[in-house]
Amino acid sequence: MIIHPLLLIVATPLAGALLIALSAGKPTQRETVTLVTAGLLFWQVLRLLAHSLGGGTVSPVELAVMPGVPLALSVEPLGLIFALVASGLWIVNSVYSIGYMRGNNEAHQTRFYVCFGLAISFAMGIALADNLFTLFLFYEALTLSTYPLVTHKGGAEAREAGRVYLGILMSTSIGFLLLAIVWTWQATGRMDFTPGGILAGHVDEPEVGLLLFLFMYGIGKAALMPIHRWLPAAMVAPTPVSALLHAVAVVKAGVFSVVKVIVYIFGLDLLNASPSADWLLYAAGATILIASLIALKQDNLKRRLAYSTISQLSYVILAAAILAPLSVAGAALHIAAHAVGKITLFFAAGSIYTAAHKTQVSQLDGIGRRMPWTMGAFAIGALSMVGVPPTAGFLSKWFMLSGAWATEQWVAVGVIVLSTLLNAAYFLPIVYAAFFRAPPPDDAHHPPHGEAPWPIVAALTTTAGLTVLLFLFPRPVLDLALALVGATP
Repeated sequence: MIIHPLLLIVATPLAGALLIALSAGKPTQRETVTLVTAGLLFWQVLRLLAHSLGGGTVSPVELAVMPGVPLALSVEPLGLIFALVASGLWIVNSVYSIGYMRGNNEAHQTRFYVCFGLAISFAMGIALADNLFTLFLFYEALTLSTYPLVTHKGGAEAREAGRVYLGILMSTSIGFLLLAIVWTWQATGRMDFTPGGILAGHVDEPEVGLLLFLFMYGIGKAALMPIHRWLPAAMVAPTPVSALLHAVAVVKAGVFSVVKVIVYIFGLDLLNASPSADWLLYAAGATILIASLIALKQDNLKRRLAYSTISQLSYVILAAAILAPLSVAGAALHIAAHAVGKITLFFAAGSIYTAAHKTQVSQLDGIGRRMPWTMGAFAIGALSMVGVPPTAGFLSKWFMLSGAWATEQWVAVGVIVLSTLLNAAYFLPIVYAAFFRAPPPDDAHHPPHGEAPWPIVAALTTTAGLTVLLFLFPRPVLDLALALVGATP
């Protein structure tokens, strides 16, 4: 029996999660299974990428669930970018997790790896979803599979964070997203993702803005204000979970779904002709600036990174809301650029906690002298968030600005420029303090070199390198981003 390659991509992490569960009590076997499964999944996605970029096609796969509503998987450029990011970073995050979970003697490590595998499987389902029904099922499954990760530590704070996480994401998806999907089905008789959209001619002008509202706020994982609180609340989880939430799967599933709905359900032409859709650009712009200002005031490093993520996610939404092909390509690029840059920053935060037990920005004076690899990687990730070459963040912002400039969206231009300055204001002082300020007197007893365990350092230097490599060799991801909007690579 030959399994369809798209089904195999979704099934591989599921099988890995089962084998990890069977490895309980055997840490080396459990971690070996995790790494082998992650590597196998990435190899499958790379084969799919090579086949697609070579002009090949993969037939969709459908499983009948209800009459006229199949569970369906297919390949398209944006989904390939998301699948490539999630599967590739699973390998690096698994290496990091080995060092972090062992280095901090975390409890319930088998459960952690099992839930991580489940989350990656559901992320693959989201990436390959061929219709809104399939997207919704995997979207909900991703929320449920990551809840035990958010509450991993088990204390009162973790349980409260889990309630906020589950409450906001489930209430928005059921109350708004499901309603939007049913409305779309009733209006068009379809739910499939189609280039150019499916809603044109089926909904009137005022309905476009309302339906867009239901979709955008129903996709709570995109953290568009004011439904963003789940993200900083979830920072109570271990750092590898934070990396999953912010870089590998969860928030990427959110902004991926936003772009997919705009391009394949509404279509750029319909939204460009609908004044009632203009609100999205302003909501995204406000989220970018407000979250950046809040980040400036956060002394806890992970909370500062969390509000930075909220801001950076809305770059993707803003770029999509500009509705220019170049800016939409920039949105797709930023999904990848933000992933490798932000995971580097969270890896560095976890490295600092593991090696130096520091969690506050105000505690980081001189730490670059103790942990040069960690803080060097942090500096690269920070520069990417600001958008400075030679880092991947520069490329995505260049395309966003180009699209905004070409369509004379001056509000978007202003937001991107001002927020770039704010990004620099809350990231660069950390780098300066780490390398150019003297460590506090109570750090004098520490040795001059005090990096975290080698798997942690290996992972964060790898992702920092990827942040630069994506700038130097962007062609595969850039080709996919341009193909998304029908532009010639």
